Amino acid sequence: MTTITEESIPRTRVGVLSPQYRALTVGMVALVTLVAFESLAVTTAMPTVAQALDGLSLYALAFGGPLAAGVVAIVVSGTWSDLRGPTRPLWHGTAWFVAGLLIAGLAPSMEVLVAGRIIQGYGAGLLTVALYVVVGHLYPAELRPRIFAAFATGWVVPSLVGPAIAGLVVEHTSWRIVFLAVPVLAIPAVLVMRPGLAHASAPRERRDQRLWDKRATIAIAAAVAVGLLHYGGQQRGVLQVLLLVVGLTGVIFFAPKLLPSGTFRMSAGLPAAIALRGLVAASGFGAEVFLPLMLTRERGLSPAFAGLVLTISALSWTAASWYRGRPNQPFSHGVFLQAGMISLVLGIATAALTLNPHVPVLVGVLGWGLAGLGMGTVFPTLSVLILEYSSREEQGANSAAGQLAASLSTATILAICGSLFAAIEPHSATTAYLAAFGLPAVLALLGVQAGRRTTAP
Repeated sequence: MTTITEESIPRTRVGVLSPQYRALTVGMVALVTLVAFESLAVTTAMPTVAQALDGLSLYALAFGGPLAAGVVAIVVSGTWSDLRGPTRPLWHGTAWFVAGLLIAGLAPSMEVLVAGRIIQGYGAGLLTVALYVVVGHLYPAELRPRIFAAFATGWVVPSLVGPAIAGLVVEHTSWRIVFLAVPVLAIPAVLVMRPGLAHASAPRERRDQRLWDKRATIAIAAAVAVGLLHYGGQQRGVLQVLLLVVGLTGVIFFAPKLLPSGTFRMSAGLPAAIALRGLVAASGFGAEVFLPLMLTRERGLSPAFAGLVLTISALSWTAASWYRGRPNQPFSHGVFLQAGMISLVLGIATAALTLNPHVPVLVGVLGWGLAGLGMGTVFPTLSVLILEYSSREEQGANSAAGQLAASLSTATILAICGSLFAAIEPHSATTAYLAAFGLPAVLALLGVQAGRRTTAP
C-alpha cells in the first residue's frame, strides 16, 4: 500500500479527488457536512423538542451547553493532535459526537437531552480541529485551498436544505429522527477515511507537554464564561446584566491566555490571521441573526421569503469558496482577505438600508449576497494561511486557536447584540436594528485592518 505523504506523491497534476486522496476527501467533507447539518437542523427542531419534553426553562442551555463544551474540546483537540497526531482525536471526537446524538435522540426528559447535546458539542469540537490537522499532515500545500473550499461548501449546503428537511421531519414524523439519523451517516463517513488516516504520522514525542495541561483548565473557565453569556442573553432585568457582565469579564480575561500572543493587538502574521478569524465570524453571523427578523417584522415578508435571503448568501458563499479553491490565483492572501472583509462591510450596510420602507427589499437581498461573497472568500483563505504559518508540530494548536477565536467572538457578539436589541426595541425598533447591524459592521471594518496585517513581517 502506498504511503500518503507529500514526499511520496509524484509532482504531477493531482486533485483532492485523485485516487490517493478520494476516500479521505469524501469522508472528511461528509463529516463536516453532517456537523453543519446537525447544528442547523437542531435549531429548527428545538422549539418542538422543548414543548414535547416540557423543558422550555432549559431551552437556552440546550444551545449554550454544546457551545461551551466545544470551547474545551477545541483546546484539547489542538494539543492532542500536536502531541499524538490527528487520528486519535478524530476517532474520539466522532465517538463522542455520535454518542451525544443517540442520547439526545432517545432522551426521556429535557435534562437528558441537554446532557446529550453537551456530549455532542464536545465531540464536534474534537473532530473539527482534527480534520484541519489532517489536511496539514496529508495534503500538499497546493491542494489545501481546494479542500478548505470543500469544507466551506460542506457548511453552506446544509444551510440551503437543512432547516427545510428538519421542519418536514418534525412536522410529519418525530423530532427524534433529527438526532438519530445523523449517526447512521457519520459512522460510514469516518470508516471511509480509515485507510488514508493510517498514514498520518504522529509528531515527535514531546515529553515536556501533557495532554491535559493548564490551557485545558483555562478553556473550562472560558467555556463557563461563554455559557453565562449565552444564558444571560435569554434573561431579563438585573439577572441578565449580572450574568452578562460576569460572562464578558471571563471571556476578556481567559481568551488571551488561549490565543497566540499579539492576537488582540492584531500583530503581523499569525496573530492577525487568528484575530481576523474571530472578526469575520462575529460580524457575519452576528448580523445574519437579525436579518430575517427585520425582514419579517419590519418589511412584512413571509418567513419563507426571509429565509430565501439567507439561501442567496449561501450560494454566493459557495461560489466564492469554489473560486478560492482554484489554482493560480492572481492576488496574494492579504488582498483576498481585505477584499472579502470590504465586501462583508458593504453587505451589512446594504442589508441595513432595507430598514427604510422606501428602499426595495431586493437591495437587501443583493446586499446580503455580497456579505456571503465576502465570508466565502475570507474563511477558506484564513484556513490556508494559518497552516502556512504553522510548523507541523503547531498545526493543531494554531488551527484550534482560529476556531476558538471564532467561537468566543461569535458567542460574545450575539450576547451583546441580543441584549442591546431587547433593551432598545420596545422604545425604537429602528434604533435597535441599527445597533444590531452597526456593531457587526464595526467589527468587519476592524477586519479590513486585520487583513492588511496578515502578511508576516
